[in-house]
Amino acid sequence: MTTSISTTTNVDNGVNATALLNARESLQQMPEAAQFKWRASCEWLNGTHSRSKIDNFFGLGAEQSRNKTFAVEADHPQVFAAEDNAPTPVELVLSGLASCLIAGIAAVAQRRGIQLHAVKASLEADMDIQGILGLDNDVRNGFQAIRVHFDIRADANQDDIKALVAQSQKRSAVFDIITNPTNVFVTVN
Repeated sequence: MTTSISTTTNVDNGVNATALLNARESLQQMPEAAQFKWRASCEWLNGTHSRSKIDNFFGLGAEQSRNKTFAVEADHPQVFAAEDNAPTPVELVLSGLASCLIAGIAAVAQRRGIQLHAVKASLEADMDIQGILGLDNDVRNGFQAIRVHFDIRADANQDDIKALVAQSQKRSAVFDIITNPTNVFVTVN
């Protein structure tokens, strides 16, 4: 991580911290409104290629819709006898983790009055694919380890930048999903 010092007093990281704090205060008064249901649907295209669609969700006590539907594709590389049309699902998980942590850094920096100039995350995860290929039942199917490295340029000292990252990690939904087990219920029609 690198830093740069400036005397800028107006901080604009593109995060409306006031609105976030107001939402937090409102949700403290009405905790039932904090119950959200995030959704995605996924359709097989061919081989290992699929397309997920993300549009509506439930939150603030009602159905919410977005301005548009988002599409995310996944596939596997040619080394797995696939067509390599898109990132693998595990790469999308890494992307989700990076995006969640960076969003948190921007929000915390805004709240703390720290002007960001650049935030980059590089992620690397170890996986022994013997598990997913069924070659060794004692090998975990998922990641054995994930490493996240940040390069952050901001009007702050190194300790303040480390504190931004720590707070983002503490509040990251994706970090929590990856590091803590959760129940997943699968049904078939």
